[in-house]
This record gives sequence, structure tokens and C-alpha cells, in this order.
Amino acid sequence: GERPFVCNECGKAFKNRRGLAQHRHVHSRTRPFICSECGRTFSRSRLLISHWRIHTGEQPYVCTECGKSFIAKYQLTRHRRVHSGEKPYPCGLCYKSFGDSSNRKQHLQRH
Repeated sequence: GERPFVCNECGKAFKNRRGLAQHRHVHSRTRPFICSECGRTFSRSRLLISHWRIHTGEQPYVCTECGKSFIAKYQLTRHRRVHSGEKPYPCGLCYKSFGDSSNRKQHLQRH
């Protein structure tokens, strides 16, 4: 789907303004959510919850295509693109598109 709202810090794209607004907290300096196990801090509670699964080993998000499991929903969403071939992150400077925003970011640095 179309993702016209793009973060000017990292290039991640979103379907709506709300998604972009929530994402911007990732780049803020405030990180009030603290892991009691290792002390790592997070800008949002759901990021702490996903992180906590590293310590517990829980991987509740399972790919129905291949059975691979993940600790966070976004990881499963990104993984599903391997099966679907979806590449929602276009370069903008050339014809290439990418299944992951970090791959597009690396590509843009090479232009």
C-alpha cells in the first residue's frame, strides 16, 4: 500500500500521520520505559514489551507460510515480504524498491 508520510530522520514511511507521529518518539531523547532485567530504556511501552521477550524467549508471532517465529509483530510483517515479494520502500532516485526500510536507507547512502 501507499505510504506517503515519511520520517525525515530515517526514511521510514507510514500510511497515515498518526503512524508517523508515533514513530517520531523513536528519535526523541525521552526513554521512560526501563527493562528491569538489563536496564535498557525505551521510548514506548510496547517496545519494552517486545524487548522483554528476548529475556523470556517468547516468540508469539508465527509465519503461516514457513513456521518461523518472531518476538515482535513488525518482524513478522517484514518477514512475510520474503514470501509475497512486496517491496513497499521505493528509492525515489532510481527504479529500485526494497522490502525493508533499512535496506533502502543503505541504498540511498550509495547514491
